[in-house]
Amino acid sequence: MSRFVDRVTIHVTAGDGGNGCASVHREKFKPYGGPDGGNGGKGGDVTLVVDPGVHTLLDYHYRPHVTAERGKQGRGSMRNGASGTDLELPVPEGTVVSDAEGNVVADLVGEGTRFVLARGGRGGLGNAALASKARKAPGFALLGEPGESGDFVLELKSVADVGLIGFPSAGKSSLVSVLSAARPRVADYPFTTLTPNLGVVNADDKVFTVADVPGLIPGASQGRGLGLEFLRHIERCAVLVHVVDCATFEPERDPLSDIDALEHELAEYTPALSREQGAVDLNERPRLVVLNKMDIPDARAMADLVREQVRERGWPVFEVSTATHDGLRELRFALAEEVENFRANLPAPEPPRATVRPRPVDSGGFVVEPDPEAEDAYVVRGEKPERWIRQTSFDNEEAVSYLADRLAKLGVEQELARQGARPGSQVTIGSVTFDWEPTTPEGNLASGPRRVSADERKAAKRARRAGTTDEAGFPADSGEYHEDTETDEDDL
Repeated sequence: MSRFVDRVTIHVTAGDGGNGCASVHREKFKPYGGPDGGNGGKGGDVTLVVDPGVHTLLDYHYRPHVTAERGKQGRGSMRNGASGTDLELPVPEGTVVSDAEGNVVADLVGEGTRFVLARGGRGGLGNAALASKARKAPGFALLGEPGESGDFVLELKSVADVGLIGFPSAGKSSLVSVLSAARPRVADYPFTTLTPNLGVVNADDKVFTVADVPGLIPGASQGRGLGLEFLRHIERCAVLVHVVDCATFEPERDPLSDIDALEHELAEYTPALSREQGAVDLNERPRLVVLNKMDIPDARAMADLVREQVRERGWPVFEVSTATHDGLRELRFALAEEVENFRANLPAPEPPRATVRPRPVDSGGFVVEPDPEAEDAYVVRGEKPERWIRQTSFDNEEAVSYLADRLAKLGVEQELARQGARPGSQVTIGSVTFDWEPTTPEGNLASGPRRVSADERKAAKRARRAGTTDEAGFPADSGEYHEDTETDEDDL
Protein backbone atom coordinates (compact mmCIF):
# COMPACT_ATOMS: atom_id res chain seq x y z
CA MET A 1 0.00 0.00 0.00
CA SER A 2 1.39 3.41 -0.95
CA ARG A 3 2.27 5.89 1.77
CA PHE A 4 1.34 9.56 2.01
CA VAL A 5 4.45 11.58 2.91
CA ASP A 6 3.90 15.30 3.41
CA ARG A 7 7.21 16.46 4.92
CA VAL A 8 10.73 15.54 3.86
CA THR A 9 14.23 16.97 4.13
CA ILE A 10 16.30 16.75 0.97
CA HIS A 11 20.03 17.32 0.51
CA VAL A 12 20.57 19.15 -2.76
CA THR A 13 23.82 19.59 -4.70
CA ALA A 14 23.92 21.35 -8.06
CA GLY A 15 26.45 20.31 -10.68
CA ASP A 16 30.00 21.63 -10.56
CA GLY A 17 31.27 23.67 -13.47
CA GLY A 18 33.75 21.99 -15.81
CA ASN A 19 37.40 23.03 -15.75
CA GLY A 20 38.86 25.08 -18.55
CA CYS A 21 41.53 23.56 -20.79
CA ALA A 22 45.13 24.74 -21.16
CA SER A 23 46.14 23.74 -24.67
CA VAL A 24 48.44 25.03 -27.44
CA HIS A 25 47.51 24.73 -31.09
CA ARG A 26 49.85 22.34 -32.87
CA GLU A 27 50.12 22.14 -36.61
CA LYS A 28 52.89 21.34 -39.08
CA PHE A 29 55.00 24.38 -39.91
CA LYS A 30 53.22 26.32 -37.11
CA PRO A 31 55.24 25.63 -33.95
CA TYR A 32 53.66 28.60 -32.13
CA GLY A 33 50.02 28.24 -32.99
CA GLY A 34 48.84 29.99 -29.84
CA PRO A 35 46.50 28.92 -27.03
CA ASP A 36 43.38 27.04 -28.08
CA GLY A 37 41.97 25.63 -24.82
CA GLY A 38 38.18 25.73 -24.56
CA ASN A 39 36.02 26.75 -21.61
CA GLY A 40 34.41 24.31 -19.20
CA GLY A 41 30.65 23.75 -19.25
CA LYS A 42 28.21 25.06 -16.65
CA GLY A 43 26.95 22.67 -13.99
CA GLY A 44 23.32 21.58 -13.99
CA ASP A 45 20.69 23.33 -11.85
CA VAL A 46 18.30 21.57 -9.47
CA THR A 47 14.76 22.84 -10.10
CA LEU A 48 11.41 22.06 -8.44
CA VAL A 49 8.45 21.83 -10.84
CA VAL A 50 4.78 21.55 -9.86
CA ASP A 51 3.38 18.41 -11.50
CA PRO A 52 -0.38 17.69 -11.24
CA GLY A 53 0.35 13.98 -11.55
CA VAL A 54 2.33 13.91 -8.28
CA HIS A 55 0.38 13.76 -5.02
CA THR A 56 2.98 12.89 -2.39
CA LEU A 57 6.62 13.47 -1.46
CA LEU A 58 7.24 9.77 -1.01
CA ASP A 59 10.01 9.56 -3.64
CA TYR A 60 12.17 12.06 -1.75
CA HIS A 61 11.53 10.25 1.53
CA TYR A 62 13.41 7.23 0.16
CA ARG A 63 15.92 9.18 -1.96
CA PRO A 64 16.69 12.41 -0.11
CA HIS A 65 20.09 13.05 -1.75
CA VAL A 66 19.78 14.89 -5.06
CA THR A 67 22.75 15.76 -7.28
CA ALA A 68 22.72 17.37 -10.71
CA GLU A 69 25.15 16.58 -13.52
CA ARG A 70 28.43 18.48 -13.60
CA GLY A 71 29.68 20.40 -16.63
CA LYS A 72 32.14 18.76 -19.00
CA GLN A 73 35.77 19.80 -19.22
CA GLY A 74 36.97 22.14 -21.95
CA ARG A 75 39.18 20.61 -24.66
CA GLY A 76 41.76 21.72 -27.16
CA SER A 77 41.01 23.15 -30.61
CA MET A 78 38.65 25.71 -29.05
CA ARG A 79 36.15 23.03 -27.98
CA ASN A 80 34.03 24.14 -25.03
CA GLY A 81 32.70 21.58 -22.59
CA ALA A 82 29.00 20.72 -22.61
CA SER A 83 26.82 22.08 -19.83
CA GLY A 84 25.48 19.63 -17.28
CA THR A 85 21.86 18.56 -17.64
CA ASP A 86 19.48 20.39 -15.34
CA LEU A 87 17.69 18.14 -12.85
CA GLU A 88 13.94 18.73 -12.47
CA LEU A 89 12.18 17.41 -9.37
CA PRO A 90 8.38 17.04 -9.72
CA VAL A 91 6.46 18.05 -6.60
CA PRO A 92 2.73 18.26 -5.78
CA GLU A 93 0.85 21.52 -5.90
CA GLY A 94 0.87 23.17 -2.49
CA THR A 95 4.50 22.34 -1.68
CA VAL A 96 6.21 24.88 0.58
CA VAL A 97 10.02 25.05 0.52
CA SER A 98 12.03 26.12 3.58
CA ASP A 99 15.77 26.39 4.10
CA ALA A 100 17.74 24.82 6.93
CA GLU A 101 17.00 27.81 9.19
CA GLY A 102 13.24 27.44 8.70
CA ASN A 103 12.80 30.46 6.40
CA VAL A 104 10.17 29.98 3.69
CA VAL A 105 11.84 30.46 0.30
CA ALA A 106 9.05 29.33 -2.04
CA ASP A 107 5.36 28.44 -2.08
CA LEU A 108 4.66 26.37 -5.17
CA VAL A 109 1.06 26.69 -6.35
CA GLY A 110 -0.08 26.39 -9.96
CA GLU A 111 0.69 23.75 -12.56
CA GLY A 112 4.09 24.28 -14.13
CA THR A 113 5.42 26.64 -11.45
CA ARG A 114 9.21 26.35 -11.26
CA PHE A 115 11.75 27.20 -8.60
CA VAL A 116 15.53 26.87 -8.92
CA LEU A 117 16.61 25.27 -5.67
CA ALA A 118 20.37 25.20 -6.37
CA ARG A 119 22.29 26.73 -9.25
CA GLY A 120 25.09 24.95 -11.06
CA GLY A 121 28.63 26.30 -10.91
CA ARG A 122 30.10 28.34 -13.72
CA GLY A 123 32.61 26.67 -15.99
CA GLY A 124 36.25 27.74 -15.88
CA LEU A 125 37.81 29.72 -18.71
CA GLY A 126 40.28 28.01 -21.00
CA ASN A 127 43.67 29.55 -21.79
CA ALA A 128 42.36 30.83 -25.13
CA ALA A 129 39.92 33.09 -23.27
CA LEU A 130 42.66 34.19 -20.86
CA ALA A 131 45.07 35.33 -23.56
CA SER A 132 45.82 39.05 -23.65
CA LYS A 133 48.52 41.43 -24.87
CA ALA A 134 50.46 40.98 -21.65
CA ARG A 135 49.91 37.22 -21.47
CA LYS A 136 49.90 35.93 -25.04
CA ALA A 137 50.17 32.21 -24.29
CA PRO A 138 48.82 31.35 -20.83
CA GLY A 139 49.98 27.99 -19.61
CA PHE A 140 47.02 27.58 -17.29
CA ALA A 141 43.23 27.61 -17.23
CA LEU A 142 40.65 28.38 -14.57
CA LEU A 143 38.87 25.70 -12.60
CA GLY A 144 35.09 25.32 -12.65
CA GLU A 145 33.14 26.62 -9.67
CA PRO A 146 31.38 24.16 -7.36
CA GLY A 147 27.58 24.11 -7.59
CA GLU A 148 25.38 25.39 -4.82
CA SER A 149 24.34 22.92 -2.14
CA GLY A 150 22.17 22.88 0.94
CA ASP A 151 19.44 21.18 2.92
CA PHE A 152 15.82 22.09 2.24
CA VAL A 153 12.54 21.05 3.85
CA LEU A 154 9.60 20.29 1.55
CA GLU A 155 6.15 20.46 3.17
CA LEU A 156 2.94 19.55 1.37
CA LYS A 157 -0.08 21.60 2.36
CA SER A 158 -3.14 19.97 0.88
CA VAL A 159 -5.05 22.16 -1.55
CA ALA A 160 -8.63 21.25 -0.58
CA ASP A 161 -11.84 23.32 -0.54
CA VAL A 162 -13.30 21.86 2.66
CA GLY A 163 -11.40 20.78 5.74
CA LEU A 164 -13.00 18.39 8.25
CA ILE A 165 -11.69 18.94 11.78
CA GLY A 166 -12.62 17.24 15.01
CA PHE A 167 -11.49 15.06 17.86
CA PRO A 168 -10.26 11.52 17.17
CA SER A 169 -13.09 9.05 16.38
CA ALA A 170 -15.54 11.85 15.56
CA GLY A 171 -16.37 10.16 12.26
CA LYS A 172 -14.46 12.36 9.81
CA SER A 173 -13.14 9.49 7.70
CA SER A 174 -16.59 7.92 7.54
CA LEU A 175 -18.02 11.25 6.39
CA VAL A 176 -15.45 11.52 3.58
CA SER A 177 -16.21 7.97 2.49
CA VAL A 178 -19.96 8.64 2.12
CA LEU A 179 -19.59 12.09 0.56
CA SER A 180 -17.08 10.99 -2.08
CA ALA A 181 -15.58 7.93 -3.71
CA ALA A 182 -12.59 7.99 -1.36
CA ARG A 183 -12.06 4.93 0.78
CA PRO A 184 -10.08 5.97 3.86
CA ARG A 185 -9.32 3.59 6.67
CA VAL A 186 -12.18 3.46 9.19
CA ALA A 187 -11.95 1.77 12.61
CA ASP A 188 -13.42 2.13 16.11
CA TYR A 189 -10.29 3.41 17.88
CA PRO A 190 -8.66 6.87 18.09
CA PHE A 191 -6.10 8.07 15.56
CA THR A 192 -7.14 5.60 12.90
CA THR A 193 -6.33 8.30 10.34
CA LEU A 194 -2.62 9.08 10.34
CA THR A 195 -2.48 10.82 6.95
CA PRO A 196 -4.88 13.30 5.33
CA ASN A 197 -7.51 11.80 3.05
CA LEU A 198 -8.81 13.77 0.08
CA GLY A 199 -12.10 13.12 -1.66
CA VAL A 200 -13.90 14.73 -4.62
CA VAL A 201 -17.56 15.61 -3.97
CA ASN A 202 -20.22 16.29 -6.64
CA ALA A 203 -23.31 18.44 -5.94
CA ASP A 204 -25.15 18.61 -9.25
CA ASP A 205 -22.85 20.69 -11.47
CA LYS A 206 -20.60 21.80 -8.62
CA VAL A 207 -17.44 19.90 -7.77
CA PHE A 208 -15.20 20.46 -4.75
CA THR A 209 -12.65 18.57 -2.68
CA VAL A 210 -12.83 17.54 0.98
CA ALA A 211 -9.82 16.88 3.21
CA ASP A 212 -10.11 14.65 6.28
CA VAL A 213 -7.55 16.05 8.72
CA PRO A 214 -6.37 13.54 11.34
CA GLY A 215 -7.82 14.00 14.81
CA LEU A 216 -6.80 17.04 16.83
CA ILE A 217 -6.64 17.31 20.60
CA PRO A 218 -6.07 20.21 23.04
CA GLY A 219 -2.47 21.40 22.75
CA ALA A 220 -2.23 20.54 19.05
CA SER A 221 -1.01 24.06 18.18
CA GLN A 222 1.98 23.48 20.49
CA GLY A 223 2.77 20.12 18.90
CA ARG A 224 0.83 17.79 21.16
CA GLY A 225 -0.37 14.62 19.51
CA LEU A 226 -0.36 14.94 15.72
CA GLY A 227 -1.34 18.62 15.76
CA LEU A 228 1.51 20.40 14.03
CA GLU A 229 1.86 17.58 11.55
CA PHE A 230 -1.62 18.19 10.14
CA LEU A 231 -2.80 21.68 11.09
CA ARG A 232 -0.93 22.95 8.05
CA HIS A 233 -3.28 20.95 5.81
CA ILE A 234 -6.19 23.24 6.62
CA GLU A 235 -4.33 26.50 5.87
CA ARG A 236 -5.61 26.55 2.30
CA CYS A 237 -9.13 25.24 2.92
CA ALA A 238 -11.99 27.59 1.99
CA VAL A 239 -14.42 26.15 4.55
CA LEU A 240 -13.81 24.48 7.91
CA VAL A 241 -16.29 21.91 9.18
CA HIS A 242 -16.47 20.87 12.83
CA VAL A 243 -17.38 17.18 12.94
CA VAL A 244 -18.73 16.52 16.43
CA ASP A 245 -19.32 13.10 18.00
CA CYS A 246 -22.69 13.42 19.74
CA ALA A 247 -22.51 9.84 21.03
CA THR A 248 -19.19 9.99 22.86
CA PHE A 249 -18.87 7.89 26.00
CA GLU A 250 -16.40 10.27 27.68
CA PRO A 251 -18.29 12.05 30.50
CA GLU A 252 -16.10 15.18 30.49
CA ARG A 253 -16.78 15.88 26.80
CA ASP A 254 -19.78 17.41 25.04
CA PRO A 255 -20.22 18.97 21.56
CA LEU A 256 -19.80 22.57 22.74
CA SER A 257 -16.64 21.89 24.74
CA ASP A 258 -15.18 19.99 21.77
CA ILE A 259 -15.87 22.91 19.45
CA ASP A 260 -14.44 25.43 21.91
CA ALA A 261 -11.27 23.38 22.40
CA LEU A 262 -10.61 23.12 18.67
CA GLU A 263 -11.40 26.79 18.07
CA HIS A 264 -8.78 27.65 20.69
CA GLU A 265 -6.18 25.53 18.86
CA LEU A 266 -7.04 27.15 15.53
CA ALA A 267 -6.62 30.59 17.07
CA GLU A 268 -3.27 29.62 18.59
CA TYR A 269 -1.91 28.08 15.41
CA THR A 270 0.04 30.55 13.30
CA PRO A 271 0.39 29.59 9.64
CA ALA A 272 3.93 29.43 8.31
CA LEU A 273 2.91 31.54 5.33
CA SER A 274 2.41 35.27 5.64
CA ARG A 275 -0.65 37.08 4.35
CA GLU A 276 1.42 38.43 1.48
CA GLN A 277 2.08 34.88 0.35
CA GLY A 278 -1.59 33.96 0.23
CA ALA A 279 -2.36 32.70 3.74
CA VAL A 280 -5.57 33.81 5.48
CA ASP A 281 -6.15 33.80 9.23
CA LEU A 282 -7.99 30.60 10.14
CA ASN A 283 -10.41 32.60 12.26
CA GLU A 284 -11.70 34.29 9.10
CA ARG A 285 -12.77 31.05 7.40
CA PRO A 286 -16.50 30.21 7.28
CA ARG A 287 -17.59 27.44 9.65
CA LEU A 288 -20.15 24.66 9.51
CA VAL A 289 -20.96 22.27 12.34
CA VAL A 290 -21.86 18.62 11.70
CA LEU A 291 -23.48 16.75 14.60
CA ASN A 292 -22.56 13.20 13.68
CA LYS A 293 -23.84 9.70 14.58
CA MET A 294 -27.55 10.63 14.61
CA ASP A 295 -28.43 6.95 14.14
CA ILE A 296 -27.75 6.51 17.89
CA PRO A 297 -30.65 7.61 20.17
CA ASP A 298 -28.38 9.26 22.75
CA ALA A 299 -26.85 11.35 19.95
CA ARG A 300 -30.22 12.78 18.95
CA ALA A 301 -30.93 13.75 22.53
CA MET A 302 -27.57 15.50 22.75
CA ALA A 303 -28.20 17.31 19.45
CA ASP A 304 -31.49 18.68 20.81
CA LEU A 305 -29.59 20.22 23.72
CA VAL A 306 -26.81 21.97 21.75
CA ARG A 307 -28.42 22.77 18.39
CA GLU A 308 -29.66 26.25 19.27
CA GLN A 309 -26.52 27.18 21.18
CA VAL A 310 -24.40 26.46 18.13
CA ARG A 311 -26.71 28.43 15.84
CA GLU A 312 -26.42 31.42 18.17
CA ARG A 313 -22.78 31.61 17.13
CA GLY A 314 -23.86 32.14 13.54
CA TRP A 315 -22.79 28.71 12.30
CA PRO A 316 -25.11 26.44 10.28
CA VAL A 317 -25.79 23.10 11.98
CA PHE A 318 -26.33 19.79 10.17
CA GLU A 319 -27.36 16.52 11.80
CA VAL A 320 -26.08 13.55 9.84
CA SER A 321 -25.54 9.84 10.07
CA THR A 322 -22.87 8.20 7.98
CA ALA A 323 -24.47 4.82 8.68
CA THR A 324 -27.97 5.70 7.37
CA HIS A 325 -26.90 8.63 5.13
CA ASP A 326 -29.43 10.92 6.81
CA GLY A 327 -28.73 14.63 6.26
CA LEU A 328 -25.91 14.07 3.75
CA ARG A 329 -27.71 15.65 0.78
CA GLU A 330 -28.36 18.91 2.66
CA LEU A 331 -24.76 18.98 3.89
CA ARG A 332 -23.37 18.35 0.42
CA PHE A 333 -25.27 21.26 -1.15
CA ALA A 334 -24.51 23.59 1.76
CA LEU A 335 -20.78 22.89 1.39
CA ALA A 336 -21.00 23.47 -2.36
CA GLU A 337 -22.66 26.84 -1.80
CA GLU A 338 -20.03 27.96 0.72
CA VAL A 339 -17.21 26.92 -1.59
CA GLU A 340 -18.88 28.71 -4.50
CA ASN A 341 -19.16 31.92 -2.47
CA PHE A 342 -15.52 31.66 -1.44
CA ARG A 343 -14.37 31.17 -5.03
CA ALA A 344 -16.50 34.09 -6.24
CA ASN A 345 -14.73 36.45 -3.85
CA LEU A 346 -11.27 35.36 -4.88
CA PRO A 347 -9.27 37.61 -7.24
CA ALA A 348 -8.86 36.46 -10.82
CA PRO A 349 -6.23 33.72 -10.95
CA GLU A 350 -2.89 34.70 -12.41
CA PRO A 351 -0.99 32.43 -14.77
CA PRO A 352 1.82 30.48 -13.12
CA ARG A 353 4.97 32.53 -12.88
CA ALA A 354 8.51 31.39 -12.42
CA THR A 355 9.71 31.66 -8.83
CA VAL A 356 13.26 32.95 -8.82
CA ARG A 357 15.88 33.88 -6.27
CA PRO A 358 17.73 36.96 -7.53
CA ARG A 359 21.49 36.68 -7.43
CA PRO A 360 23.50 39.74 -6.37
CA VAL A 361 25.44 41.45 -9.12
CA ASP A 362 29.19 41.43 -8.57
CA SER A 363 29.93 44.77 -6.96
CA GLY A 364 33.68 44.22 -6.91
CA GLY A 365 33.72 45.12 -3.23
CA PHE A 366 35.69 43.31 -0.57
CA VAL A 367 36.40 43.66 3.12
CA VAL A 368 39.64 43.01 4.99
CA GLU A 369 39.23 42.14 8.66
CA PRO A 370 41.66 41.00 11.36
CA ASP A 371 41.44 37.28 11.96
CA PRO A 372 40.03 36.78 15.47
CA GLU A 373 41.62 33.32 15.73
CA ALA A 374 45.24 34.31 15.12
CA GLU A 375 47.65 37.20 15.63
CA ASP A 376 49.02 39.16 12.68
CA ALA A 377 46.43 37.44 10.47
CA TYR A 378 43.70 38.82 8.21
CA VAL A 379 40.59 37.57 6.45
CA VAL A 380 39.50 38.90 3.04
CA ARG A 381 35.79 38.58 2.28
CA GLY A 382 34.11 39.39 -1.01
CA GLU A 383 32.35 37.82 -3.98
CA LYS A 384 35.20 38.29 -6.44
CA PRO A 385 38.19 37.30 -4.27
CA GLU A 386 36.44 34.17 -3.00
CA ARG A 387 35.36 33.20 -6.52
CA TRP A 388 38.87 33.71 -7.87
CA ILE A 389 40.27 31.48 -5.14
CA ARG A 390 37.86 28.70 -6.14
CA GLN A 391 38.90 29.05 -9.79
CA THR A 392 42.65 28.84 -9.17
CA SER A 393 44.76 25.70 -9.45
CA PHE A 394 47.44 26.21 -6.81
CA ASP A 395 49.61 23.50 -8.39
CA ASN A 396 50.33 25.86 -11.29
CA GLU A 397 52.69 28.76 -10.51
CA GLU A 398 51.45 30.78 -13.47
CA ALA A 399 47.86 30.40 -12.27
CA VAL A 400 48.89 31.58 -8.81
CA SER A 401 50.68 34.56 -10.35
CA TYR A 402 47.53 35.40 -12.32
CA LEU A 403 45.51 35.27 -9.09
CA ALA A 404 47.99 37.61 -7.41
CA ASP A 405 47.69 40.06 -10.29
CA ARG A 406 43.91 40.03 -10.06
CA LEU A 407 43.92 40.59 -6.31
CA ALA A 408 46.44 43.41 -6.62
CA LYS A 409 44.42 45.07 -9.38
CA LEU A 410 41.30 44.85 -7.20
CA GLY A 411 43.16 46.67 -4.43
CA VAL A 412 43.47 43.84 -1.91
CA GLU A 413 47.21 44.42 -1.36
CA GLN A 414 46.80 48.10 -0.64
CA GLU A 415 43.98 47.43 1.79
CA LEU A 416 46.01 44.72 3.57
CA ALA A 417 48.90 47.14 3.96
CA ARG A 418 46.56 49.88 5.18
CA GLN A 419 45.24 47.50 7.83
CA GLY A 420 48.80 46.92 9.05
CA ALA A 421 49.70 43.64 7.32
CA ARG A 422 53.43 42.91 6.90
CA PRO A 423 55.23 40.54 4.55
CA GLY A 424 54.68 37.10 6.01
CA SER A 425 51.34 37.93 7.61
CA GLN A 426 48.75 35.17 7.38
CA VAL A 427 45.90 35.96 4.97
CA THR A 428 42.76 33.85 4.49
CA ILE A 429 40.50 34.12 1.44
CA GLY A 430 37.67 31.62 1.23
CA SER A 431 39.07 28.20 2.15
CA VAL A 432 42.72 29.06 1.40
CA THR A 433 45.24 30.50 3.87
CA PHE A 434 48.65 31.75 2.74
CA ASP A 435 51.53 33.97 3.85
CA TRP A 436 51.28 37.38 2.27
CA GLU A 437 54.20 38.62 0.19
CA PRO A 438 53.57 41.91 -1.65
CA THR A 439 53.89 41.51 -5.41
CA THR A 440 53.42 45.13 -6.51
CA PRO A 441 55.30 48.33 -5.74
CA GLU A 442 52.11 49.69 -4.23
CA GLY A 443 51.97 46.81 -1.81
CA ASN A 444 55.61 47.25 -0.84
CA LEU A 445 55.25 50.97 -0.43
CA ALA A 446 52.13 50.72 1.69
CA SER A 447 53.67 48.04 3.91
CA GLY A 448 56.88 50.05 4.49
CA PRO A 449 57.36 51.96 7.71
CA ARG A 450 57.59 55.32 5.96
CA ARG A 451 56.92 56.98 2.65
CA VAL A 452 59.69 57.35 0.05
CA SER A 453 61.20 60.59 -1.10
CA ALA A 454 60.80 62.07 -4.57
CA ASP A 455 64.40 61.19 -5.49
CA GLU A 456 63.85 57.56 -4.50
CA ARG A 457 60.66 57.37 -6.53
CA LYS A 458 62.51 58.61 -9.62
CA ALA A 459 65.34 56.15 -9.00
CA ALA A 460 62.84 53.30 -8.73
CA LYS A 461 61.23 54.37 -12.00
CA ARG A 462 64.57 54.43 -13.83
CA ALA A 463 65.53 51.07 -12.36
CA ARG A 464 62.32 49.42 -13.53
CA ARG A 465 62.88 50.72 -17.05
CA ALA A 466 66.47 49.43 -17.00
CA GLY A 467 65.41 46.06 -15.54
CA THR A 468 67.63 46.33 -12.47
CA THR A 469 64.92 46.20 -9.81
CA ASP A 470 64.63 43.77 -6.95
CA GLU A 471 61.61 41.55 -6.29
CA ALA A 472 59.77 44.48 -4.70
CA GLY A 473 60.12 46.65 -7.79
CA PHE A 474 62.82 49.06 -6.48
CA PRO A 475 66.53 49.48 -7.22
CA ALA A 476 68.52 46.57 -5.88
CA ASP A 477 70.94 48.83 -4.05
CA SER A 478 68.36 51.26 -2.62
CA GLY A 479 68.38 51.75 1.11
CA GLU A 480 65.57 52.05 3.60
CA TYR A 481 63.07 54.78 2.89
CA HIS A 482 63.04 57.52 5.49
CA GLU A 483 61.53 60.75 4.24
CA ASP A 484 57.86 61.31 4.91
CA THR A 485 56.84 62.76 1.55
CA GLU A 486 53.68 62.23 -0.46
CA THR A 487 53.62 59.26 -2.87
CA ASP A 488 52.58 60.03 -6.44
CA GLU A 489 50.94 57.03 -8.12
CA ASP A 490 51.85 58.37 -11.57
CA ASP A 491 55.54 58.13 -10.76
CA LEU A 492 55.30 54.50 -9.69
